[in-house]
Amino acid sequence: MRFTKMHGLGNDYIYIYEDDVLKENRNDEYYQKLAIKLSVRHFSVGADGIILIKPSSKADFFMQIYNADGSKGEMCGNGIRCVGKYVYERGLTKKTKLVIDTLAGLKYLDLILEDNLVKEVIVDMGEPMLHDGSPVSLKALHNLKIDDTNYEVIDISMGNPHTVIYVDEITDYLVLEVGPKIENDSYYPNRTNVEFVKVVDSNTLEMRVWERGSGETMACGTGACAVATSYMLKNPNIREVNVKLRGGILNIKWNKDNHILMRGEAAKVFVGEVEDDIIK
Repeated sequence: MRFTKMHGLGNDYIYIYEDDVLKENRNDEYYQKLAIKLSVRHFSVGADGIILIKPSSKADFFMQIYNADGSKGEMCGNGIRCVGKYVYERGLTKKTKLVIDTLAGLKYLDLILEDNLVKEVIVDMGEPMLHDGSPVSLKALHNLKIDDTNYEVIDISMGNPHTVIYVDEITDYLVLEVGPKIENDSYYPNRTNVEFVKVVDSNTLEMRVWERGSGETMACGTGACAVATSYMLKNPNIREVNVKLRGGILNIKWNKDNHILMRGEAAKVFVGEVEDDIIK
C-alpha cells in the first residue's frame, strides 16, 4: 500500500488515497488500527495520525482523519492544506480551487503555486462557533478548575472543539500536564483540544497545543483559528493576526462575511509503501 508522509508546520500525517488500499480493507476498523500502528514514532513511520483521501459525491474529495490513538477527527487545518497539495501534485486534479468534504462540512481551498508545485494554501475554514453551535461571544468565557487551580477559558469550535487559555508564559507543565487533564475533563464529554496562548504584540500570538487524540503537536491549524478568533473577539478592531506555532507561522484573517481564512505552507516529506497485510 502506497502512502505519502506530509506535514503542515510540523503537524505530520500519513496520507493515503483510498484506491491504494485493498477493497476488503476499506473500513473504519482497518484504518483505525492502521493509524495506531503507523503513527508510532521511532518504531514505525511516525505521525500525528493518518489522513484518508477518497472521492466525494458533493465535493472534489473527502478527507477523513484518524488520530494517532485511532479516534476520528472532524477537521485538521494543517492536514487539509496538505490534502490540497497531495491531490494536485499527484495529478488527481488540475484545479487550483478545490472543495474538500470533511466531517466538519465543506471547506474551500485556494492553492498557491510556485513552479507548478503547491507552496501555500488558503483555506476558508467557515464560521467560528461555540461548542454548542451558537455564535461566538465573550460571554462564553468561564472558569475551569484543574488540580485546585482555576483557569479562565473560552471554548470555540472550528468544526472540532478547542479550549483556549491565555497565559503569561507557556510552560511544559501547562501543555504536558494540564493539557491532557483539560482534554479529558468531564466538562467536555467528547474531549477537547487545548491551546495555551501568549500575546507577543498586537498582531502576533504565540501558542502551543495539546491535541485531542494525538498529544502535543508542532502545529494545529484549527487551533490557530480558534486562538485568533478569541483574540479578535477581545480586540474587535483587529481582523488579521499571525499565530506562531512550534512548527512555523499561520496567517489568520477574519473576513467581513464571518468566515475565517487560514494561510500557510504544506510540505511533502517522502513517499513509501507498507505491506497490505500490515494489520493482522
